[in-house]
Amino acid sequence: MDLFAKFDRLGPIGDYAEQAPGYFAFPKLEGEIGNRMFFRGKEKIVWSLNNYLGLANHPEVRKADADAAAAYGMATPMGARMMSGNSDNHEKLERELAEFIGKEDAMLVNFGYQGMVSAIDSLCGRRDVIVYDAESHACIIDGLRLHPGQRYVFKHNDVEDCEKQLIRATEMATKSGGGILVITEGVFGMSGNQGKVKEIIDLKSKFEFRLLVDDAHGFGSIGKRGAGVGDEQDCIEGIDVYFSTFAKSMASIGAFFAADKKILKFLRYNMRSQIYAKSMPMPLVVGALKRLELLRTRPELREKLWHNVRRIQNGLRERGFNIGTTNSPVTPVVMHGGLFDATQLILDMRENYNIFCSVVVYPVIPKGLIILRIIPTAAHTDEDIDLTLQAFSELRDKITNKQYPQEMPVIEMA
Repeated sequence: MDLFAKFDRLGPIGDYAEQAPGYFAFPKLEGEIGNRMFFRGKEKIVWSLNNYLGLANHPEVRKADADAAAAYGMATPMGARMMSGNSDNHEKLERELAEFIGKEDAMLVNFGYQGMVSAIDSLCGRRDVIVYDAESHACIIDGLRLHPGQRYVFKHNDVEDCEKQLIRATEMATKSGGGILVITEGVFGMSGNQGKVKEIIDLKSKFEFRLLVDDAHGFGSIGKRGAGVGDEQDCIEGIDVYFSTFAKSMASIGAFFAADKKILKFLRYNMRSQIYAKSMPMPLVVGALKRLELLRTRPELREKLWHNVRRIQNGLRERGFNIGTTNSPVTPVVMHGGLFDATQLILDMRENYNIFCSVVVYPVIPKGLIILRIIPTAAHTDEDIDLTLQAFSELRDKITNKQYPQEMPVIEMA
């Protein structure tokens, strides 16, 4: 059999790729990043960007990025951190991140997805056992796929089931002579639920394990200081390895781990994705320093974010929408319908209501459900929210009354 024969079928989503290139898949948002951007030449209210604090287009951030690019270019520093790619700015950013999170040390990594995959691979060997939340992000799942040892999954945010899996993990680790790593998230990006991090930490009184928390959606958006789930739940000491990306609240590229110095010293000398990869370019490091400064010193950005979060979430609930049990800015709007409903809904939303948001269907979620994923940011306005709430009410009525044809819409090429 030809290795490439399977490429004739692209999967449940990709099978429709030819009918909607650049529309349902790989759409192009153009213009300056903000609450309104252009799609196929028309302005849309955009709810699909994780630009929580509105820093992507903040004038101080834009200036810092431009000045750093002019001063250093994208090549500096050349080489991997361990060999020739270290700098005072890299070390300064790590110190400031560690202090902000409340850990001894921090370690920069080039990308969030790659960093998490590689960290799991580095932290756990074949004798070690991993226990993880069922709704963990794909980067965690792919890290688990590299793990040669045993792993157990617990029901999403179910601490009782986590305890059951820890019993199994403890028995296995006793036999193998390994340790246990529990992995969960600070904020789950699909449901918007905060992970029950503090309650999992409480299980350390019964079991011996270490805890890794992926707080990509929590860093910058939750907590009294915006320092994420450890700040929000007052439990940072119980998190052994804290992780977040710069791709959301920081509106950039890169990520970091925060932990005790001993842990990060081990990762620096054993994490293959960093040992054998070029160091993070200086403009990204200098830009991250400016973003972190604004995150720490401009609480009004987080206040505006939460003003918008409360306004749109309360408005959706008042109109009878199911947004689950989110307790973060992530706002999933759950509707009943199939793939064809979803495609017609997106088309209607974008062309007739000038709203652009992400849609999630099977196989990511069960058949018969549609999730419209709203990400409020500090950049959105009250007018954006009012228009969106009115549009959603009308769109729901169209699905309920079965007004959409059960076929893939024909999209004219832009």
